[in-house]
Amino acid sequence: MTDFAKTKSLFHLPPGLVYLDGNSLGPLPKAAVARVGRTMQEEWGDMLITAWNRADWMNQPSRVGDRIGRLIGAPPGSVVMGDTLSIKVYQALASALEINAERNIILSDTGNFPTDLYMAEGLVKSLDKGHELKLCEPGEVESLLSEDVAVLMLTEVDYRSGRLHDMKALTAKAHEMGILTIWDLAHSAGALPVDVGGAEVDFAVGCSYKYLNSGPGGPAFIYVAPRLADQVQPALCGWLGHEEPFAFDLAYRPGAGIERMRVGTPPILQLSALEASLDIWELVDMNDLRARSIELSDLFIELVEVGCPELEMVSPRDGSRRGSQVSFCFEHGYAAMRALIDRGLIGDFRAPDIMRFGITPLYIDADDVRKAAAIIEDVMGNRLWDSAEYFVQSAVT
Repeated sequence: MTDFAKTKSLFHLPPGLVYLDGNSLGPLPKAAVARVGRTMQEEWGDMLITAWNRADWMNQPSRVGDRIGRLIGAPPGSVVMGDTLSIKVYQALASALEINAERNIILSDTGNFPTDLYMAEGLVKSLDKGHELKLCEPGEVESLLSEDVAVLMLTEVDYRSGRLHDMKALTAKAHEMGILTIWDLAHSAGALPVDVGGAEVDFAVGCSYKYLNSGPGGPAFIYVAPRLADQVQPALCGWLGHEEPFAFDLAYRPGAGIERMRVGTPPILQLSALEASLDIWELVDMNDLRARSIELSDLFIELVEVGCPELEMVSPRDGSRRGSQVSFCFEHGYAAMRALIDRGLIGDFRAPDIMRFGITPLYIDADDVRKAAAIIEDVMGNRLWDSAEYFVQSAVT
């Protein structure tokens, strides 16, 4: 059994604060400070450029990718780290469209994260080959799968509501019709058990700074099914995706397998922080994590609904159908969230009216949930959000 009291002790959590925003930015693993410091002093500082070999910086994206792979059900050698999630979405989509070149529809839903849709729009425009990005409501996806669709591109957990798609069922249905699948795991990896191999997913992407706690701007990952890894032709032909980066050829030759999905120089300091976080994940059973997540989320829902009837839950009530977050709708949600933060409860707001709360068992327990619910009840019941200062919107919500 996972010892969640122990995992909580491994994070830096400011005293007196309840942090329910790990679905947006995970807190600092205590060991990351020393780990990054060692990378800076002993590797960058003392080894200088020789650290690419002596500290094995060159292979860190693949080494860390394999550790992420363990959390998402990917076999060794099928996940690599680097760049941003937007870049990885672009790579996956461009490769999938090239494989299914005789089709022109990209199917996604309105619950997909906007940047994924923006990258698709930009790619469609630059390709200028008649592709179309088609959106539907999340519940309509299966009914719109057809032999005209080239790629199904979805975020497994809806970033606003927490609604969870059935990855395995939708992937199987898509494959019956010759459709390739791309799954964004930004709100899944580290939040719930994922099995991209068992679901026979074609491509998967995700970030590492949410549930995986790599820090702001932490690198993204990309998974390519082994059966496709030597077939995909990268749209972004970066020098580290070259078969021999230090041959400095003027023409691009793709590297073997997942290595060809590398683009630019890897962010070594961020990868080092992520490695410190992944050491904590070695102590975690994902099924234990999922059970505790649902247990804490159900408790949170029960307490908030009893104390705050003005909040309308928009997350699925069935825990098996949502990710590791709970979202409520409130007309003045932005102001209410600002008031909560001022009183020691950090969640976040998503336009137009969604208050989000991430339930992260690695460092959140039942006492935190009860304290959070009491703060929400106080803010809502006494209209503490109804102050002019809370309606002034900050750059980041």
